[in-house]
Amino acid sequence: MSVTANSVWKNCLAFIQDNIQPQAFKTWFEPIKPVKLSDNALSIQVPSKFFYEWLEEHYVKLLKVALTKELGENAKLVYIIKMENTYGNREPFTEQIPSSNRGSVNPQEMDVPIKSKNPELKNPFVIPGIRNIKIESQLNPNYNFDNFLEGDSNRLARSAGMAVANKPGGTSFNPLLIFGGVGLGKTHLAHAIGVEIKDKYPERTVLYISAEKFTQQYIESVKKNTRNDFIHFYQLIDVLIIDDVQFLSGKSGTQDVFFHIFNHLHQNGKQVILTSDKAPVDMQDIEQRLLSRFKWGLSAELQNPDYETRISILRNKLYRDGVEMPDDIVEYVAKHIKTNIRELEGAIISLIAQSSFNKKEVTLELAQQVVEKFVKNTKREVSIDYIQKVVSDYFEMDVATLQSKTRKRHIVQARQLAMFFAKKFTKASLASIGSQIGKRDHATVLHACKTVDNLAETDKQFRKYIEDLTKKLS
Repeated sequence: MSVTANSVWKNCLAFIQDNIQPQAFKTWFEPIKPVKLSDNALSIQVPSKFFYEWLEEHYVKLLKVALTKELGENAKLVYIIKMENTYGNREPFTEQIPSSNRGSVNPQEMDVPIKSKNPELKNPFVIPGIRNIKIESQLNPNYNFDNFLEGDSNRLARSAGMAVANKPGGTSFNPLLIFGGVGLGKTHLAHAIGVEIKDKYPERTVLYISAEKFTQQYIESVKKNTRNDFIHFYQLIDVLIIDDVQFLSGKSGTQDVFFHIFNHLHQNGKQVILTSDKAPVDMQDIEQRLLSRFKWGLSAELQNPDYETRISILRNKLYRDGVEMPDDIVEYVAKHIKTNIRELEGAIISLIAQSSFNKKEVTLELAQQVVEKFVKNTKREVSIDYIQKVVSDYFEMDVATLQSKTRKRHIVQARQLAMFFAKKFTKASLASIGSQIGKRDHATVLHACKTVDNLAETDKQFRKYIEDLTKKLS
């Protein structure tokens, strides 16, 4: 007997009916119509967006089990939402949205032993023994590996994240530090690792927290004289994810407490995942002992996505939102928005909104208007190669001379200016700037930037060089 959408859905319904209340089955499953079956993906028609959201929130696990029984591990579910007559069109409006196959992350419970420091002096208000506490993981299940697309710009970080998710605390990537510029997916990847760990190891306690919130909690614990409880709580976590760890700079008390928590977790084989917008070598005002621990595991950089990856990201976003868009428009957006993924997705969302709210068709002209706003509003980042070329041309020398080992004063100054502008106009690390401008180390770049600042204040001619080059590069 050939497998059809009807036969698959009929078997799924028989399984679902056995596992839920008759009233719920009548309300939520009887109105569904199977539409088509292709490549292990079953498309089902539902009457409204609310209907689809309810099924995704309450019955996604049941649907997944039923479909997997029928179509195997690679089974997929696509909702076709058919809404009657909008904008006076004769045809009903339809939208296709794939199932996320994910429920929300469940709250975690933990048994905490209540210890008394001194057995003779017991606190009369504390009942000895165990108390059970609930911990929300703070993870966003929408940030998962399924929608974190792999490309050359993120392959190392994504692969390391997968390795950690498969064996938390059991790889040499501990801590795993993910760093990169704004909007490149650091937070997404950190959540994805946590969500994957909860899928594979539901009994592990995972906690995601921003460095800023961690600092606020610490300050509160000092005020209330509960610093030890604060440390003890964090020492119980199996997988600790701290976002934007560069915010700890200059906060010596928080760094000190994090140092003790980190040591305890690491020694006990627990996993630590950190994100930052800077490489460890470029972090200012962070204690050396903490920086050296950040370098124990793996530091993986997320870079700007290349053109092919940007196309994949846009197509995936459109597929997940159930929107179809012509290839030339997708390619136009990907070609012109290069800086980060957040802006890329923002441009597509703007396009969809403009089209649906103003009842306009998505055209290349509309795409140009939307993209123009995004590109104008973002400071265009220039490359280090371009900076070297502009500086070399200005001082009438070639790039090879600028990068050479010579100590002639005018060449040294040109090289220092190139390093200064590379730090000012790009998000590259000091080490990366140094290696690209004549294979120098990060200390040379730091010295160059200080020298340029000093000369700008004391040398009128040098100040003119800076002003001229700033105009050329801006």
